[in-house]
Parts: sequence; structure tokens; C-alpha cells
Amino acid sequence: MIISEEYKTLLEPLAKERKMRLLLVNDLINNSIRDLPEVPLDRRAMILYTSGTTNLPKGVVTTHKTIQFQIESLVNAWNWKPNDHILNILPLHHIHGIINVLSCSLWSGACCEFLPKFDAKKVWQKLINGRLSLFMAVPTIYFKLIDFWEKASYKEKIKLSEGAINLRLMVSGSAALPISVLDKWKEITTHTLLERYGMTEIGMALSNSYEKERRSGHVGLPLPGVQIRLIDSNGKDVKETGEPGEIQIKGANVFKEYWRKPKATLNAYEDGWFKSCDIAVFNDGMFKILGRDSVDIIKSGGYKISALEIEDVLRRHPKIKECAVIGVPDSQWGEIVAASLISSEKKLDFNAIKLWLKELLPAYKIPRKFIIQEELPRNVLGKVTKNVLKNAFD
Repeated sequence: MIISEEYKTLLEPLAKERKMRLLLVNDLINNSIRDLPEVPLDRRAMILYTSGTTNLPKGVVTTHKTIQFQIESLVNAWNWKPNDHILNILPLHHIHGIINVLSCSLWSGACCEFLPKFDAKKVWQKLINGRLSLFMAVPTIYFKLIDFWEKASYKEKIKLSEGAINLRLMVSGSAALPISVLDKWKEITTHTLLERYGMTEIGMALSNSYEKERRSGHVGLPLPGVQIRLIDSNGKDVKETGEPGEIQIKGANVFKEYWRKPKATLNAYEDGWFKSCDIAVFNDGMFKILGRDSVDIIKSGGYKISALEIEDVLRRHPKIKECAVIGVPDSQWGEIVAASLISSEKKLDFNAIKLWLKELLPAYKIPRKFIIQEELPRNVLGKVTKNVLKNAFD
């Protein structure tokens, strides 16, 4: 296990128990450089565990060949260069932090700088110090950075905004980016966040363009070498533009297996295509994610309703800071739409919110249940754990 000096005391008992050797980062850096061993590209290289937002986490095994493909596709798509400098504030046990940020920077010969933990003030200081050229984060982090900016003085806001303009690329991923956050970030920094779509099992599969159009609410087109198809509920290819279907993926980016779960590995594929369980539409030349089939697609009275669409509308309400929409079981409708709201006000008039929504959504998409919470349940990456949220409506 490779560690930094500050974790030595903490991890020595674990290393002794597990009979692991601890290697200090500084010792490795100070030793003379050695040639790397020759390793077959099809050899297992890494296990990352899925986030567990809908099921128990599974160990995703990737090979050296898979990782190389995942890295090269992003280095080419996002124009990484040796003189790039990126700040890494994401967990290294997740694909976003270890592949998109760390591995791409190492592959390119660029600089990857770390912070021990997220701190909005320190991140803004890094963004405006003139060294960074790229920044990648999850939507929750952008939300917190916006909140910090809004609380700053007028003079400080100008300084923060002018400093952030100089970066060449800012990326958002790992969860759906609210359109309100994208619009506000563009207003503050002039940057249109580049959205992409990926999973632990596949790395990145879809990306908005680095140089061309970045459309809000969309995740662009397949990266080179990645095949995408949409499959409807009857197992047929989706032919019509705007019709929803499950995203299925094929390519050298796809993982080898779930660690010690051969049945789960077998069930994850259909005719050689990896089944993502994410629902999307192909809309005017780009893919748009509607959500996770198990938690973001609400089956109510014969309709399939995207929770993400309703969330984007709710966030436009002046009294709603954040929200999450789910389906809760109902004997008559199968599921009904329910919304958890975060507001600066202690009380909200839910009937007034419903009337406001009637101007923006058809009646069957308007939530029938509302609750107010101080915060939404989230995992370490900031994803809302909607299965946990359902308990709040019991």
C-alpha cells in the first residue's frame, strides 16, 4: 500500500494484520527511477467499486488495455497537453478522480495537484491563481462554489470571476448537472461546463464536444471507438428520435468482470452489449440522459416519467434551492411522483408550487407528495441516494 507520511501511524496496524507492506510516497519519489516491468495488456489492473446508489457495490475489474483505451480517448477528446495543470478534489476510489483526472494528467505529462479535502475557499483560490488550465468536478461541488461566490463581496466576486475565466476547460460529471447550475456557472465564469456520461464499468462513453456545441441537459455523442445503442422495453432497437431506451455499450472501454461475481457479470450483458440500466433519448443529434431506470424513471399510471426533468423545472422556482424527485409505491397508480425540497424558508405553500408547475409541466408529471428537508441524502460523490430518500415518505 502506497501512503503519505501522515497516514503511517493510522495504517500500520491494518498493514500488520493484513500482512501488507507500506511504501511511503516520498521514499518512492526520492529513490532512483527504475524501468517498469513488462506487463501483458490483458492482465487485471484495477478494481473500483460501484457507488451503490441503487444496489450493493460491486467490484469492477479492468485490465491495462481497458484503462489505456479509457485514458487515450479522453486525452484526445479533451486535448490534454504536457503543460496542462489540473486540481484533483475527487476521490481516487472512483472513475472520475482516478481516470479522468489523475491518469489523464499522468499520461499527458501534465501536473495534477491535490487538496486533502474539499474547501470552497481554497478551491476558488486555486482557480484564480493562474496555474490551472483544467478543472473537473461533480455538480454538488459546482453548487457549493456558486454558493461561496454569491456570499462574497462585490469586489471579491469580480476577482473570482476574472480569475476563473483563464482556464481552458471545465467538466462536470458523475451525476446529472442541473441546468440552473450550468447557467449560473456560465454567468459567473463565462465557461459552459462540458458534460459527459460514463460509469465505473465503462469509463467515459459519451461527451459533449471540446470545440463545438455543448448543449445543456445533453451528454453529446460517443467517444471514438465506443458503440452506443438504445433498446426499448421490448428489447428492440429504438428507431425514432426522441423515443426513450436503455443505453447499451460496446467497445474496448468496457470492463472485464465483476470481482468474484460471475453471475452478475453474465447478467450485465445482452448479445455482447453492456446494459447500463440508464435511460436516454437521442434528441436532435445528441444524447440526453433521462435517468437511472430503477430510481429516476417513475412508472405512474402507464406513463414513464423522468425525475430529472421534473427536478430541473422545480429548481427554477425562486424559493427552491435544491430538490430530488422519486417515485413512491401507490396501490392505484403503481408509483406516484414525490418531491423533497430544500428551501431557505421553513414553510412552503405546496399548493402554490403545484399551481406554478401547471404552467410548465403536464398534470401527470406534477408531484403529488412534497416534503421539506434540510439536506438531501448523498454518497461521497454527491449523488443523491434516492433509495434512502424513499424512507422519508413512509
